[in-house]
Amino acid sequence: MNTAGMLAEAFDRIGEAVHAAVEGLAPEELDARVDPEANPISWLVWHLTRVQDDHIADAAGTGQIWLTEGWADRFALPFDAAATGYGQSPDEVAAVRVDSADLLLGYFDAVQERTLSFVKGLEGHALDRVVDENWSPPVTLGARLISVIADDLQHAGQAAYVRGMLERA
Repeated sequence: MNTAGMLAEAFDRIGEAVHAAVEGLAPEELDARVDPEANPISWLVWHLTRVQDDHIADAAGTGQIWLTEGWADRFALPFDAAATGYGQSPDEVAAVRVDSADLLLGYFDAVQERTLSFVKGLEGHALDRVVDENWSPPVTLGARLISVIADDLQHAGQAAYVRGMLERA
């Protein structure tokens, strides 16, 4: 397996985990918080998708699907369209509410499709390209993709855990 194939496999596994955590849930289950400051499934999946969309768009030199394909309008969240969820307060987390699993998965699937297309096209030393000079050392594309994968898997696992808690309640 080459590097591009390995990255695609990792992102495929994120997709499987996200779908397993979300499919079949009603809006009130997606938005449920297991305590007043806990992250609900809707926020966890929205956030991991926003970060992936933001980082892949930046690395690929494209616009974010959130903005270019109308997802920000469909979600109609009460904060800046550029928000990814990073550093949000419990009240901001609570504002991420969805009217269906299809909305949440539709956005995720659109970002996932672009991500897979991007990583499958990587060749040679593409992963060594610096994509963010605001860090020391500067962040390479390879490090950025591993960061997205790690963050996405953590949040997908958290969403699965919340789903399990809700199903046992």
